[in-house]
Amino acid sequence: MTLTARDPRTRFVLTPPVAPLDRRARGYDVPLLLTALLLSLAGGLLVWAATRDTQAAAGLDPQAYLYRHLINLAVATVLMFAASRLDWRLLRLFGPIVYLASLFGLLLVMAVGSTVNGAKAWIELGGGVELQPSEFTKLGLIVGMAVLFTRHAHEREAEAPPTTLEIIAALGLIAVPFGLIMLQPDLGSAMVLACAALGVLVAARVPARWTLGLLIVGALAAVLAVKAGVLADYQLARFTSFMHPGHDPLGASYNINQAHIAISNGGMFGTGLFRGPQTDGGYVPEQQTDFVFSVAGEEFGFVGSALLIALFGVLLWRGLRIARDADDAGRIVAVGVVCWFAFQTFQNIGMNLGLTPVTGVPLPFVSYGGSSMFAQGLALGLLQAVRRHSSE
Repeated sequence: MTLTARDPRTRFVLTPPVAPLDRRARGYDVPLLLTALLLSLAGGLLVWAATRDTQAAAGLDPQAYLYRHLINLAVATVLMFAASRLDWRLLRLFGPIVYLASLFGLLLVMAVGSTVNGAKAWIELGGGVELQPSEFTKLGLIVGMAVLFTRHAHEREAEAPPTTLEIIAALGLIAVPFGLIMLQPDLGSAMVLACAALGVLVAARVPARWTLGLLIVGALAAVLAVKAGVLADYQLARFTSFMHPGHDPLGASYNINQAHIAISNGGMFGTGLFRGPQTDGGYVPEQQTDFVFSVAGEEFGFVGSALLIALFGVLLWRGLRIARDADDAGRIVAVGVVCWFAFQTFQNIGMNLGLTPVTGVPLPFVSYGGSSMFAQGLALGLLQAVRRHSSE
């Protein structure tokens, strides 16, 4: 708006005041936040649908899992905003602390952890609350590697790749938590960790010969792990069921077969919320966590499932936009987080559809679970911190 004074040579330009909400949202990627919120709320509905009837049949509160999911979401939101307010210049200080804290959690699991679904990956905190340190290790490794690769970046020429010593040190940072997670054994978390680390290496401009060599070494290590009996029997059975879906239909293949039945029941538009026979009957094991996508397939159908996947596409797209506009450290962190979310989403949906082996990873923001929700909230907060730093 422009106002003209009595003297025609004098003009006053009035700028409309900035609303309080606009000031609070300045520097944040609002579409990213809204997408994560929609996924989490959709997850609340799916978790509720997956557990209400089985809880009621057991004489328990049908809304118990829904309430816990919403509480986890509230805590994750607080963690997200706290992480988003971090001064990005302190990355070199808190990066190693986060990495070492995640390693301490993994070591603590080895000492006092409890076994759930064949993996000694949980720490009981009392009152029915459990913590899975491997979820936070993903973020710790990403931040730790970002600090390593940018610590001496100012001493190198622009666009120069990391030194050989830095690459070797980064491989050491990867190997320690990867080995500790495999000892649990938690193959799914180890795969997600490896994919996030690979994304960090690419974002840090590590020469292609290194990344190609790592992929070859990783493939050889996987074959040797199977031959040497490193994987647990139930993990080998899952791979056998993936290769031969008709093998052991009442044992190792039971989960995936029941998930397929649930998804096929949904058709194009689904059976409707709380109306899925497979879901209501509790025929799909772990349907509030690992197989929550089968609930979406049955009750929301192809259309609802596609919409859920589209929301993940928006989430990853916004993360990549943040990476594109960030400096070296911010770009590395953002790419690592995006690779983490992308691979875990692909792996979870893939195992529900029979496209990938069952490895027991949750669907980000959707599956029930406090540790995963808290770690993802912190990761979103770091993405927002990178975005705010770039906008400044």
